Formats: sequence, structure tokens, C-alpha cells
Amino acid sequence: MKHWLKSGAPWVWLNGGAVAVCMVMVVGLIGLIAIRGFGHFWPADVVQMTVVERDGTSVAILGEEVRSEVVPAALVRGAGYNVPEAQELVTRYLVKQGNRDINARDFNWYLDVGMSEWQKPENAMVIERREWGNFYGFPVALLENGEVIATAQDNTFWDQVQQRVARSVALHNEIRHIEKVDIGRINHKLERIRLDRRGLELDGADSARMAEADAEFSALRAELDEQYRVVKAERDELYRQLKRDTLKAQVVDGQAVSIALQNIVRLTRPNAMGVLAKMGQYVERFWEFLSDEPREANTEGGIFPAIFGTVTMVIVMSIIVTPFGVLAAIYLREYAKQGPVLRVIRISVYNLAGVPSIVYGVFGLGFFVYFLGGSLDELFYRESLPAPTFGTPGLFWASLTLALLTLPVVIVSTEEGLSRIPTTIRQGSLALGATKAETLWKVVVPLATPAMMTGLILAIARAAGEVAPLMLVGVVKLAPSLPLDGNYPYLHLDQKIMHLGFHIYDVGFQSPNVEAARPLVYATALTLVMLIIVLNLAAIRIRNSLREKYRSASD
Repeated sequence: MKHWLKSGAPWVWLNGGAVAVCMVMVVGLIGLIAIRGFGHFWPADVVQMTVVERDGTSVAILGEEVRSEVVPAALVRGAGYNVPEAQELVTRYLVKQGNRDINARDFNWYLDVGMSEWQKPENAMVIERREWGNFYGFPVALLENGEVIATAQDNTFWDQVQQRVARSVALHNEIRHIEKVDIGRINHKLERIRLDRRGLELDGADSARMAEADAEFSALRAELDEQYRVVKAERDELYRQLKRDTLKAQVVDGQAVSIALQNIVRLTRPNAMGVLAKMGQYVERFWEFLSDEPREANTEGGIFPAIFGTVTMVIVMSIIVTPFGVLAAIYLREYAKQGPVLRVIRISVYNLAGVPSIVYGVFGLGFFVYFLGGSLDELFYRESLPAPTFGTPGLFWASLTLALLTLPVVIVSTEEGLSRIPTTIRQGSLALGATKAETLWKVVVPLATPAMMTGLILAIARAAGEVAPLMLVGVVKLAPSLPLDGNYPYLHLDQKIMHLGFHIYDVGFQSPNVEAARPLVYATALTLVMLIIVLNLAAIRIRNSLREKYRSASD
């Protein structure tokens, strides 16, 4: 036994067991997030039952079962429900009823005491709306300009409804494109005209120059106004077509409801769908989650702006942090005189890696946003003042703050890579007549490139998951437009962005509808994890390629 302990085998097994436990925990956590999050997109069956309320009245319920739990019967009796004394446990079900515009609440708990047998009516429909959440009910008729063109008893009713819903969605997307692209471009040009004229005033242009500029600006403004009238007329015509169709439905208690098709995103009948149809619906809803914009206070719709903002911020951060981190490491390792001052600098760099991220956010807000951004506005954007351009949180300052946050990681990794290169390689290069600079940039730095990429990988992993500093320097709950568009300079570093990490925080802790937001928290969290993995795998692939390239060159 003593010999076995001295051999070191127990520690090998202990380390292997610890790694195995960590892997099981990671895989289990990701699996839990995937099941809780991505299961949300599966079209659940719609159930109908009758429940007994606290006052003894029976109420008809229609909706989706979310989850169930067992609670003590004494707790239920204390709340005023009539539960038999012999019963110790009661099961309650959380049902998503939707119809928030009618019932005020779309999630409710119901006890199984007095609950009727569950039914799954085939004609029950689920309507995903742009406002007021889902609608659960039964169809009555389809109207065009107020006239009935089909009833629920017609054989072609559902085909007509789906065709007209698809038409409404296409019209809505076309209107959104006109408002965001065409009208947005015209507004951008009008704003440039206003700023150019304001710039001439600030430069002290004389009256003749101002009169000439006003004539030029008036001509451009008239041309843009004419373009706007044409585009607006096209948009108004699409709005008129969009308001044509209406679906008449009724809720489970018989109340009649009229739903404009322009407010419908998707209409389904889960109880009438087979497995293949549900799989197709699942893929469609999951793709919408990844590619669409959020709505209903971020509890519905997609997360594409958050994905785009996260990726863009990480790329800009990588472009900023890599050269600064590599140059700082090269100077500290190859040029700086070794001594107590350099040791203090290295200790300071190591300590910076442990500073809380919120401190970097406060520093970024005070120095980057207010000081540097305010100075840039005074120098280059005077015509926009008092409205700030760079003197307000935005994409560039968020990326710069994260670059400062991850700079110590890149410096340390690059230094470690430079230190592992044998001295004989340097001496051999110098002996062949190369200068120190040529040896450094043509021999040493290429061999240390994999270590630099390792530092970048670690920086990406940390930056993509940060939230606290970003809340101060450029990330918002909802950004109306992407920082990339067709207007010069195309990538707008001054705009605010959405971020997956902040989106998780907002949906999980600031949402007005907790139950509706719960599955989106899991789905967004798994999306963030997968995005970080993809970014890291891309960087690892580049690192391995460079490592093989320079290894073969050295052979």
C-alpha cells in the first residue's frame, strides 16, 4: 500500500476522476439547458378541461400544460380550496392559457381536485400574435373587408386561413423593409443635410456661401421629399392591403373575438398535427428564434440582434486587443531591461487580470465615453451637439472596454510563448547575419504565434460572456437597428447594441412575464454557450494550422 501511494498512481486516478466529474457536470448542465430551452419550440398539444375554482364554480380551461408539481393539501386548504381531509397531497398544473387581452394573465395554476378528464379538441388553434401573446380558441369564420368568405365548417377553411396568414406575414415583412431600409436611407440623408448646414454655420461661413448652400440643400431636400412621398404611398398601399382580412374566433367560454390577420405571426392546430408536421414546425420556430427580432418585452420573437451584437463586439475587441497585447508582450520580453521595475510591471499585469469586470465598466464609462468620446464630439462632430455621437455608450466603447479587460490575458500568453522558444534559435539567426529585429519578426514571432492565438482564444471566451461592464458602455435592452447597414460608414461604431449575456439577464430578471421568459432564458443561454464554442473552435483551428505550418518549416 505504501509503495502504491509513493508511485503516484492514486493522484493520477484522483485527477482523472476529477476531470470525469467535471465533464459529467458540464455535459449535464448543457443537456439540462438544452431540454428546458429548446423544448419550448416543440408544438405542445392543447388540452381542454373543467376545473373547480375556490368559490366552488366550474370554469372551462383551454391551453398548454407547462409543468406540474405536488403540494401539501393543508397548504391548499389554507388558501380556501375545498380539499377532502383524508387527502394529504394535491397535484397542481401550470397551464398556459394565453389570451392576455381577455384574461389579464396567460399562465395560471389549477388543482386536480374536481378537475375533469383532459380532452384534446382537434379544431383548437394556437395563434402567435405580435401583441398580447398567444391566443387559444376555436375558429368561427374568415372575413375579407368585413364580409364572411369562409366558415370553420368549410373544407377549404384552413387552407384559406393559412394562405392569407402567409400573405399577411409577407406584407408585414415588406413594410418593415420599406420602413427600415428605404425610409431609413432617406432619413439618414436628410440628417446629413441638416448636419452639413449646421457645420457651415459653426465654421462661420458668410451669407453668400450660406445662400448658395441653402439653395443646394433645398434642391436635395426636395428630391428626398419626393422620394419619401413615393415610398410612403407604396407603404400606405401595403398597409391598406394588410388590414383587409380578419379571423373571427371564440374562446373556450364562448366569447367571440375578432383578430386582424396583420397581428398574426403563425396559426397552428397542434392537436391535428402529426409527428413530421410538428418536427417541421419545430424547425421553423427554432429558426425564427435565431433569425428574428424580439417582441413583447423580449419574451417573444427571436434573438438575432443580440447574436449579431455579440459577434460584432467580439470581432472588434479581437482586432483591438491582439496588436496591443502582442506588442506589449514583445517589449516586456525582448526589449525591456530586466529588473525590479519590470517585475513590478509584470505583477501589475497579473493583478489586472483579477480586477472585477464592473470596475472596467466604470472606467470605460468615465474615461472612454465621457472623456475621449466627449473630446471626439467637440473636435469632429460639433454640428451634432448637444446630441452626442461618440460621447455616449456604444459598440466601439464596449469593444474597447472588453479589450482592456482581456489585455492581461493576451500579454501573459504571448510572453509565455516567447519564453518557450529556445535561445539557440535566436543565436543561430544572429550567427547567420540577421539583425535582432529581423530575428524577432521573422523567426521568433512566427514561432510564438500559436501562443498568441491561445491568448486570443481565452480573451474571446471571457469577453463573450461578460455582462456587468457592458451595461455601462453600450449594451441596451432593445436596439431598434443593427450597427451594420447600407449607409456610410456601414459599420456604425457609435450605435448601441444588444448582447446575449445582457439579454439573458434582462429576460430572466427584468421580464414582466416570468413564466413566458423562463424557457427563453435557457434557450438564449445555450445559444451563447454554442456561440462561444464556435468562436473558440475557429480560433483553435487557426492556431493548430499555424503550429503545423511553423513546425514543418522548422523541420
